Amino acid sequence: MTDDTINYREKAYALLKTDADKIVKLIQVQMDNLTMPQCPLYEEVLDTQMFGLSREIDFAIRLGLVDAKDGKAILDTLERELSMLHEASTKKRVR
Repeated sequence: MTDDTINYREKAYALLKTDADKIVKLIQVQMDNLTMPQCPLYEEVLDTQMFGLSREIDFAIRLGLVDAKDGKAILDTLERELSMLHEASTKKRVR
């Protein structure tokens, strides 16, 4: 592998991770503004964002810029973070 190839791989991974972080922040803002997790708008935004990210990851994998296991790890981490946000929001609303 050349230095350029490694650099492109690192950049691709960093961009995908940044996009995943943006989804978490977007959902956090919605929850902070009293949008219920069962709200159709919340679910639509989440589904759309997750689908878009999964397509980005698939594209990067197909280009050979990201390993499939790393792409799956980004999605798995995002799903765990969103689940924790959802649980925290639900607990906060029950109180």
